[in-house]
Parts: sequence; C-alpha cells; structure tokens
Amino acid sequence: MKNTQMKEAPAKNLAFDLMRVTEAAALASARWLGKGEKEAGDKAAVDAMRLCFNSLELSGTVIIGEGEKDNAPMLYNGEKLGSGNGSEVDVAVDPVEGTNLLAFGRPNSISVVGTSPAGTMYNPGPSHYMRKLVVPNAAKSVVDIDAPVADNLKHIAKALGKDVNDLVVFVLDKPRHEQLIKSIRQAGARIQLHRDGDITGALMAVDSRSEIDVMMGTGGTPEGVLAACAIKGVGGQILARLDPQSYVEKEAILNAGIDLREILTVDNLIKGDEVFFAATGISGGSFLDGVRYTGNGAVTHSMLIRAKTGSLRYIQSFHNWDKLMKFSSVDYD
Repeated sequence: MKNTQMKEAPAKNLAFDLMRVTEAAALASARWLGKGEKEAGDKAAVDAMRLCFNSLELSGTVIIGEGEKDNAPMLYNGEKLGSGNGSEVDVAVDPVEGTNLLAFGRPNSISVVGTSPAGTMYNPGPSHYMRKLVVPNAAKSVVDIDAPVADNLKHIAKALGKDVNDLVVFVLDKPRHEQLIKSIRQAGARIQLHRDGDITGALMAVDSRSEIDVMMGTGGTPEGVLAACAIKGVGGQILARLDPQSYVEKEAILNAGIDLREILTVDNLIKGDEVFFAATGISGGSFLDGVRYTGNGAVTHSMLIRAKTGSLRYIQSFHNWDKLMKFSSVDYD
C-alpha cells in the first residue's frame, strides 16, 4: 500500500544561518583564549553575534539572553534581533558558554544559539539556576528527577544495556554538588567533573558519539533552555526544576508567580518542533574542536540541529581572511 500522507517540500534550514552567527562569535572571541580577560572575550563574541544576527531575514526576540548573572556585556532579554522581516522567533543565545574556560585557556567553551517560533520558548524570568537530569533517547522514559541517584543510575544503565559501573556522569565541579558526587560514587558509576559548561554537558549526554551517558546537578537556567533546543532535535530528555541558590533569587521567582515545584521537560521548555540550534567550538575539547588560526584564515567546527527533521550535522568550515575581510563588518584578523 502506498503512503498517501501529504508530503512537505524541503524548507529552509535556519540552522545554517545560525551557524554563521556562532562562527562569527567563536572567531572573534577565540582571539582572547587564555589571556585572562573574561569580559573582553565575551564582548567580542557579543558584538560579532549581534552584527551577524541582524543580517538575517527574521524577526527575533531574545528570551534567553546572557550577562545578567555576572554583569558581563549582554545580548539582553527582550532585545530585537534580525532584519525585522520574515518569521517571528524566540531566541536563546550564549555567545560564550564558559567565559572562564575561554579566559583561562581551558577546554569546552562554545558559542551557542537556539530559536523556536514566537511564544514557544520557556521564559524563566528571574531564575538563574535549575536542577537538571539529562539522558539520551533510550533512557528518556525511565528517569525521575525526584528519585534517589542510585535508582536513576540503575534504570539508565538497564535502558542503555550497560552496568552501572559502565556509566559516565557529567557533573559540574561545584561545592553544591558534594553530596551528589558521593551518591554517584556510592552507586558505582564513573564521573567526569567539569569546572563550567553545562550546555556542553547536556549535549554530550544526548550525543551518541560522546562517552557521557547522563548529566546531573544544578546549573544555569538559561543554559537549560538552550540545551532543550538541541535535545528537541536529537532526542533524549531533560528533567528540570528551578533551584534558586540565594534568598533573593527565590523571592524574585515567587514574586514573578513562577511555581518552584514544577517539573520541566524538554516539551515544557520548548514547545513544538520548528526548532533550530547551532553551536561552534571556541577553545576546543572533547565535544567540539576549537578555532584554529592558520595565518591567512581559520578553521571552525560546528554542530547544527533541526528538530522537525531530526537532522544533526557536524560541519568543519575553512575561513579565508583575504576574501572575508573585503565585506565583513567583523574584524577577525
């Protein structure tokens, strides 16, 4: 029997345009690798990202901006991006995820952008931190954010066809995770501790190429929404609950009318499937290679995701200064 379901003609994949944005931010900020100037590296990425974004034929509103936690240069919440024409989209940005990683020459800083149709992206208001549990597609239905760590690891291992002591768990190396780390070790799983970069951790947890099986712990709320843009496309699950780290943050969330008890999933964080995501490596590492300058240009490595089709691409790009500088508003050289 023939499949009579109506087929759609191939549509433009916005992720390719978003890659131009993350490439620009990565090329500009990578000049500051290891120089100890966190804000300078972030500002270079912000300026390049804004310039490139505003050349795109879309009408974007920043829902997830950056800079509010650490007084860094910002693509601020509510800022309008794009030409003002074309599709109306919600935008999540992190020009440099891992500003400290970049400043001190450590691996796994990346530049990240995600979009979804206007009104479909979760707005966390004044929340800066959320507790997260991220697993690949095979384990998405067996986890519970309120279950004991050992139980979740047991169920994840079974779903992945592994023993618990085969699992590798991504955890941010923060004092708040002291008990979590003890519980993971007691359960028998292995741990990768990272100073920063919980978008990277979430992406690694759902990436079949990665050695990471699960991400656990409290990290940034904006980073959780950005990661959900990618998880929408590649499959997997993020379970999250807002986890304020100060009295001031908690009161601000409650005053905004946000329920601290709500369990958020990938479908709460990003509604629908017309979602696009791009990330470009800055400082390199185990996830995406960093920017490599060649003298007359540079090489970048990016990840592109379109949720509707489930397409995931890894792209290596070669940039030529002689040609690029003839028309680019961003000074990469």
